[in-house]
Amino acid sequence: MTKRALCIGINNYPGTHMDLSGCVNDANAWEAELKSRGFEVTKLLDAQATKAGMVKGMQDVIGGSVSGDLVVITFSGHGTYVPDASGDEVDGLDEGLCPYDIQTGGGALLDDEIHQLFNARKGGVRLVLISDSCHSGTVTRAAVPDPDADDVPKPRFLPMGNWMPADKLPRGASGKPLASVAAPSGTSPLGKAMSRRFGDLLLAGCKEGPNNFSYDARIGGKPTGAFTYYALKALKTLPPNATYGQWHAAITPAFLPSASYPQIPQIVGNQDVRHHKIFV
Repeated sequence: MTKRALCIGINNYPGTHMDLSGCVNDANAWEAELKSRGFEVTKLLDAQATKAGMVKGMQDVIGGSVSGDLVVITFSGHGTYVPDASGDEVDGLDEGLCPYDIQTGGGALLDDEIHQLFNARKGGVRLVLISDSCHSGTVTRAAVPDPDADDVPKPRFLPMGNWMPADKLPRGASGKPLASVAAPSGTSPLGKAMSRRFGDLLLAGCKEGPNNFSYDARIGGKPTGAFTYYALKALKTLPPNATYGQWHAAITPAFLPSASYPQIPQIVGNQDVRHHKIFV
C-alpha cells in the first residue's frame, strides 16, 4: 500500500482584500505529520495553488494511486458559495474551495468539480479530505480587515461579493444583489463531494450554514487554523491504533468549540470508515 498526500495552504488572495495568515503554516504542519506517518507529500502554497494547480495536484495524487492505496488531501484557505448553475442543488448554491486566483481568473473549485476528480480514482483507492475552511450564507462584500486588529480571529470564508462579478451575484425580487442567501444547514461543508460508497472520509473545521466559521487564529504567537492546531494536538494524545471517530471525539468538545473559536468540527463518513485506523 502506498500513502500519498496533497497539502494546500493559501494565505494570499489577490484582489479580494481578504488575505489570511495561518494557512501556509497549516499546510506545512500537515506535511510534517503525514511524512512522519509514511506519506509521499506534495504541497501547494499560495501562488502555486491556482485553480488549475489544485485540479492538477488532485489529479496527480489520485490518478497515481491504485487499489489499497490511501490518499489524504488537506486544504486550508477560504471557502465560498456560488449560485448553482447545474440545477442539482436544492438550496440553489454550490459550495467551493477558494484557489489563489479566485478573483483574478480561476473562479472557485466547486463541490461538483471535486466530486468528479474524486470519482476518477481507480477502484479500491481510499480518500480522506481535511478541510480547514468555512461556508456561510453571506453574499455582501466583506470590509477590508482592520490593520490594527491582526490578532482578531478571521473567518475563513470569502463572500461572493469579494470575488464574483456584480452581474453574477444572486438577486432578489427587486433585481438588486442580495445581502445574504439561505445557506444549507447540513452537517458539513463539501460533504457532497465525498463518496460513501468508496468509503471516503471528511474532517471539516466547522458545520455548514449561517454563522458557522473556521477561524484563522494566532496561537502561541503563531498564525494557524484553530481546527488544524487542535486536530494535530488531539492526534498526538491518541494511541497508534486510534480510529478517525476517536480522533474527532478527541477534538470536540475537548478543544473546540471554545470561547475564542466557537466552531464545531465535523466528521462525515459511514460507520465503517469512522472505525478505520487513522492514516492507515
